[in-house]
Amino acid sequence: MMDAKKYRPGYFPPRENEYRWVKKDHIEQAPAWCSVDLRDGNQALIVPMDLEEKLEFYKMLLEIGFKEIEVGFPAASQTEYEFLRTIIDHDMIPEDVTIQVLTQCRDHIIRKTFEAVKGAPRAVIHFYNSTSLAQREQVFRKSKEEIKQIAIEGARLVKKLSREYEGNFLFEYSPESFTGTEPDFALDVCNAVLDIMQPTPEQPMIINLPVTVEMSMPHIYANQIEYCSDRLKYRDAVILSTHPHNDRGTGVADTELALLAGAQRVECCLFGNGERTGNVDAVTLAMNMYTHGVDPKLDFSNMPSIVERYERLTRMHVSPRQPYAGQLVFAAFSGSHQDAIAKGMKHREENDIFQWNVPYIPLDPHDVSRTYDSDVIRINSQSGKGGIGYILETSYGYALPAKMREHFGYTVKDISDHAHKELSAEEVYEIFEKTYVNIERPVYVREAHFRQGPMTEASVTALIGGHRHELIAKGNGRLDAVCSALKSCLDADFTLQSYHEHSLDQGSHSRAAGYVGLQWADGRFTWGAGVDTDIIRASIKALTSAINNGLREGE
Repeated sequence: MMDAKKYRPGYFPPRENEYRWVKKDHIEQAPAWCSVDLRDGNQALIVPMDLEEKLEFYKMLLEIGFKEIEVGFPAASQTEYEFLRTIIDHDMIPEDVTIQVLTQCRDHIIRKTFEAVKGAPRAVIHFYNSTSLAQREQVFRKSKEEIKQIAIEGARLVKKLSREYEGNFLFEYSPESFTGTEPDFALDVCNAVLDIMQPTPEQPMIINLPVTVEMSMPHIYANQIEYCSDRLKYRDAVILSTHPHNDRGTGVADTELALLAGAQRVECCLFGNGERTGNVDAVTLAMNMYTHGVDPKLDFSNMPSIVERYERLTRMHVSPRQPYAGQLVFAAFSGSHQDAIAKGMKHREENDIFQWNVPYIPLDPHDVSRTYDSDVIRINSQSGKGGIGYILETSYGYALPAKMREHFGYTVKDISDHAHKELSAEEVYEIFEKTYVNIERPVYVREAHFRQGPMTEASVTALIGGHRHELIAKGNGRLDAVCSALKSCLDADFTLQSYHEHSLDQGSHSRAAGYVGLQWADGRFTWGAGVDTDIIRASIKALTSAINNGLREGE
């Protein structure tokens, strides 16, 4: 039996705040992005990436547009040390990119970190120590002043070594486990570090307030961010950063509210990879901004390629429901959803609308290299006539009349239901052709000639059950005349109720499509479709297909 009484909140809401962030309704510009995939993400993998895999992942991050990349904890791993030296020694760091390395506030680790990063064209030395109540009491068993002194000594050594080693160094400090730290104490530690580092607007310092463990609802974290942002020393020389994890499943909300509350920079991983439940997802954050009309300054336009490389290099799996990137995030199986999407797409096309506002689809799939036909409208037993009709029209050019679309929809749903599977666009098309198009048995019209008068006369040569018949009849138009001719030698009673036609292709040799609906005396309604380069022959093929379907059903 679960007992919630064993838990109590481990966070500390600020005692006073302005709550300015509450009045903001959107993020106005992209933050500075720092990928921590190669450090925080990599250390969370069951099988960490080797040197070659890290190099390929690094190149992908550069392609996406990350300008800050935390490349590792070089003092803790030989692979990470070798990777860092490889990209420095082989001049693999672009001029506009800053690498970042992580180190604890411990003397020998800081020294080894500087040894690893020497010669880098531009590098952030990210030093940290844990400040939370739980860590102070249970892990370090130190007072607030002793914990603060660890940060101070770390800052002094970092500043000293930065003058002794070759390289262009910037600095970042994190009070790790910030969310479990009293805001006043976290602020006191950060300001003590800032007093030592003496940042300037020309040489700013990063203060990172991480959600090392999610402990509160996102608005509490936003309050903590705003509280510290308002009270940090050297504020015009501080870049306020956030590094959320996802323990409560609200990492994205933590980050977005933190940006409203004063954060200027985000440390994140692709697809939310990271320890425990992961780091905040860079893709979701960036694409959320994109769909609000804000340029995120990251390029996810080739999402399928990014997903493929990520899965191959990390051996992790992107969920089919992962926002923006999953295989099923644009998929609509529901009939009502499909109908609304199909109508929305048609409305955009007919009115040449640039602004995206399609029901149920907040992002144009083409923006991330996905397609409408195979990604948006997906066909199974829950699908409706609108989606099925949309597949046929957009992929194959068949614009079925409404009643025929409904009839075909039930046919497809029944097949999917019995097969217990989703049907591809190709399978839907095959079902359509097999069920309706150019069906030649038992009735097949070999020739038809017409003579115009008050009524159209048709001379028809037909094969019925393999036997040749020469038939003559009149009607209100060519198709009606052929219908009357065929009915005269068939033991069946039906009436031509519906006829539609359209061109399937462009050009001098384009094909035409015709659709015929027949009402039978016993109450049945059957459909047929005909395709031919000649519109008259296409309409006759549609008629005979509808007749053959009716004869087959009546057997």
